[in-house]
Amino acid sequence: MATGSKSVASILLALNLVLYFIVLVIASWAVNYGIERSGETASVLSPHRARLFPIYFPMGNMTTGFFVILSLISGVVGFTTSLTGLNNIFQWDAPSLHAAAMSSLTTWALTLLAMGFACKEIELGWTDSNLRTLETITIIVSATQLLCTGVIHVGVSEFVPPRTGRV
Repeated sequence: MATGSKSVASILLALNLVLYFIVLVIASWAVNYGIERSGETASVLSPHRARLFPIYFPMGNMTTGFFVILSLISGVVGFTTSLTGLNNIFQWDAPSLHAAAMSSLTTWALTLLAMGFACKEIELGWTDSNLRTLETITIIVSATQLLCTGVIHVGVSEFVPPRTGRV
């Protein structure tokens, strides 16, 4: 069982590493694009709408700012977690697996938050093709991160000694 969990966890972590890198690249581009275009596009807006979020994103809708920033944060945390998780999985001992399990759970929570804003942005509509790509990959990576977290927790349960007798 240990080698099966280890190989599945390493495959999922490698897949998440690639997916989180894509999220990181697209979200970084969107933030940079928003910063470069904020001055010229927000100057024609009412002050109330321009103050809602410090960076006005000329593409997308009113949830774009929150979605892009949370995607950027989850991309950085997810990429780092996947990279360190691969190291922890290759070591395959109790302390390393516990660290990988906790960081994987934290990353999944951040990714679910970004996925929630992605779903809201899809519901509101009117998004750019790059944002649709970011939304799709965020939803996919939330599912693969859930699987990865589950597999790592199965690996952790192999190191927990069984209860015998009384407490």
